[in-house]
Amino acid sequence: QVQLVESGGGLVQAGGSLRLSCAVSTSFFGINNVGWYRQAPGKQRELVAEISRGGRTNYQDSVKGRFTASRDNNKDTVYLQMNMLKPEDTAVYYCNADIFEITTGRLYNDWGQGTQVTVSS
Repeated sequence: QVQLVESGGGLVQAGGSLRLSCAVSTSFFGINNVGWYRQAPGKQRELVAEISRGGRTNYQDSVKGRFTASRDNNKDTVYLQMNMLKPEDTAVYYCNADIFEITTGRLYNDWGQGTQVTVSS
C-alpha cells in the first residue's frame, strides 16, 4: 500500500524558516499534483499551496512571497519552503497528492500523516 510520508515540521521563532517534505513510501509510485494544507486548532483545514507535476504553483494570499512549493520528480518528493514564519502559521501541515502506480497507471489520492509547525512569537 502506497503511503505519503511527511517530514520537516518543528518549533521555530517568528521570522524563522522550515522546509517540509512529502514523498511516496515506495519507488513503484509517482506523484502528480500536490496540495499543501494546514489546520490550526479550532479551524478548518485550508489549502496553502499547490504544485503540479510540471511545477506550476499557486498560493494562498497569506503566504505569497513567504512560502515556496517545489519538487524533485526524480525523487518523487515535494517540498514546501516556509520563510518569514509568523505565529499565525502555526498548524498541522498536510500534503495531499494525486499518486500514480508506475507500472499500471492506476491513480490514487492520499494524505500525508501531518506534521506540526509551531511558530513562537
